[in-house]
Amino acid sequence: MSTDPEQIRADIDAVLAQLPSVDPESADVTGVDIDAVGRQLEEAHQILVNALESVEKG
Repeated sequence: MSTDPEQIRADIDAVLAQLPSVDPESADVTGVDIDAVGRQLEEAHQILVNALESVEKG
């Protein structure tokens, strides 16, 4: 696992870029797959957890 902040940001950005675009002014989320969103957010979270663990071990 890389501990390079720029690489971690790039990895997180790549995961978050896959999230569906939702208008923040609208409550309409019709067609949004909440399970897919949850998986992508979990993936981003895991990247951060792994990076933190790497730093703590390092």
